[in-house]
Amino acid sequence: MHIEQLLLKNYRNYEELEVHFENKVNVILGENAQGKTNVMESIYVLAMAKSHRTSNDKDLIRWDQEYAKIEGRIQKNYGSLPMQLIISKKGKKAKCNHIEQKKLSQYVGNMNVVMFAPEDLHLVKGSPQVRRRFIDMEIGQVSPVYLHDISQYQKTLQQRNHYLKQMQIKKQSDHTMLEILTEQFIQIAVKIVSKRFEFLRMLEKWALPIHEGISRGLETLKIEYKPSADVSEQLELSKMINVYEGKFAKIKNREIERGTTLFGPHRDDLLFFVNGRDVQTFGSQGQQRTTALSVKLAEIELIHSEIGEYPILLLDDVLSELDDYRQSHLLNTIQGKVQTFVTTTSVDGIDHQTLKEAAAFNVKAGGITKIQ
Repeated sequence: MHIEQLLLKNYRNYEELEVHFENKVNVILGENAQGKTNVMESIYVLAMAKSHRTSNDKDLIRWDQEYAKIEGRIQKNYGSLPMQLIISKKGKKAKCNHIEQKKLSQYVGNMNVVMFAPEDLHLVKGSPQVRRRFIDMEIGQVSPVYLHDISQYQKTLQQRNHYLKQMQIKKQSDHTMLEILTEQFIQIAVKIVSKRFEFLRMLEKWALPIHEGISRGLETLKIEYKPSADVSEQLELSKMINVYEGKFAKIKNREIERGTTLFGPHRDDLLFFVNGRDVQTFGSQGQQRTTALSVKLAEIELIHSEIGEYPILLLDDVLSELDDYRQSHLLNTIQGKVQTFVTTTSVDGIDHQTLKEAAAFNVKAGGITKIQ
């Protein structure tokens, strides 16, 4: 799949923009603070209905405006797909093929993207929250059911935490209500954990040979899900439910004292091992970067294997963060099969055929011109 046309209105520093892209590598050049990353982000937001840079949608709306609009024409195997997202202070409206989507979980997944930005190098060494967000965003692209489950989980978690807080300050004392909320919580939690186990097994299958290739056969990568409850991939859902019920019964008083839910998918993590050693704790910076790159390239293959099309790849200012060898490996992998967007201040010093054949655009003060 590829994006042919992008239209922006009142988006970040763009008052109005219309640009046509090519189904190959598109290099977006420009000085800092001119709007390169805003173009990249808008493509991501069009696909995912949320930004990778901010959780506040109001940040996406141009100063003093009521709304921001992103439109794109996507070419897929079966033909052309127009997409539109309007972000206002009241919320979001999404359209696919000119039809309004009642739920964002029905909208997300029509256009698939893989984003690789400097902050993704923190995937390995950053906080567990970064890794959980990564898992949720990626599974959500290929599984609308998962997106719905995550949304339900957040609501149930919020309700349960609120009730525990009320019990903590003695405004509530009904333990039956807590049991009902706990039961609802467990039913969704086990679905999420089960899906995460399955996804990470697939991701590891794709990432392992990629990592071996980048490390010239010297390193073996292992990805492991680390749940906060004592459950494993082998457990049936009914047995998983039993484990959760037992654990919640055991820590019930502690949760009331603390006024919060002490375990569940929102407290889980994932670990990366290279040659049996935890990369986050013991890996060199080079190993951490190779792991992050392998995982991102594996995402591309995983999405292709699930939906039969390659996603769009967004490389936001990341080439300068990689050494020549990793740069070459990345560019060789995508050559000729993935529509790719690269933002950079300059391509000087990157000697690769893929970039020599790329379409180039110059960004300056909220405008884009194609470099002939």
